Amino acid sequence: MSRLAKSHPRAAPAARPWSRLPSPRSTLACAALLVLCSACAVSPTGRHQLALVSEGSAIAASKESYLTQMSDLKKAGKLVTDPRVTGRVDRITSRLVAQAVVKRPATKSWEWSIEVIDDPMTVNAWCMAGGRMAVYTGLLQKIDPTDDELAQVLGHEISHALANHTAERMSVAMATSAGVAVVGLLSDDAVKTMSVAALAASLAVTLPNSRAAESEADEIGIELAAKAGYNPNAAITLWQKMGKESAGGPPQFLSTHPSPGNREQRLAELAPKMMPFYKQGGTRPTYPLRNALAEPVKGSQ
Repeated sequence: MSRLAKSHPRAAPAARPWSRLPSPRSTLACAALLVLCSACAVSPTGRHQLALVSEGSAIAASKESYLTQMSDLKKAGKLVTDPRVTGRVDRITSRLVAQAVVKRPATKSWEWSIEVIDDPMTVNAWCMAGGRMAVYTGLLQKIDPTDDELAQVLGHEISHALANHTAERMSVAMATSAGVAVVGLLSDDAVKTMSVAALAASLAVTLPNSRAAESEADEIGIELAAKAGYNPNAAITLWQKMGKESAGGPPQFLSTHPSPGNREQRLAELAPKMMPFYKQGGTRPTYPLRNALAEPVKGSQ
């Protein structure tokens, strides 16, 4: 046999140093992971939060979203104007906001406002980043809260804003939706980018809070209400009413405010600690609320 016909196995070529470098895709994944790990904030109770969206960005997006929604609701005749209803809501809210500003002085610059939405089927309330709030007639009619109980609802919602939960929920949405993140980062059209952010802010109030966030809002809210002169025991009776209302299916409020374990037990433990604040003498301060709809809506004539 010819030597040329003989075959000899060839040794595998030595691996080149660059062949062990990570692929561009894995590099991007690692970079994204580093961003997620570094994008953290700390809540008032010391809990670490995901913070892909800054609070300032959340406030700006929430403002646009809120003004657009309320303008549309006003045109549709869905905002309550009865002074007996709005006056009661404003009075309770102004006392709570006064305490919120004391607790977190930076929120004095927020544009605190509240509207009552005429929707008898929706049992819900919310507060966006920056202090823009809403409560639905369904909550006022179906739950039929006392002033003390309504203060617990609104104090709870204000606490979500104080603890930066809107930005946290927006961050969670962005972390699980690459499309929103990409549009927000790459668009050269500032108006379009803000519209996407406003949409995310609108979505944030419909997303469920984490149980940790709910516990924070319970703790801060009952304190705000007590300092504003509202009985902390009402926090317990409020959630009992919510539980009864959910017998035929959970109301919107419970779907976006999942109950942390032993909520009533925890509130029952907190209530006695809040009683000294509630029993303090003197007139409780109020804080002036803004008329949100007096401001021009972006893009309106």
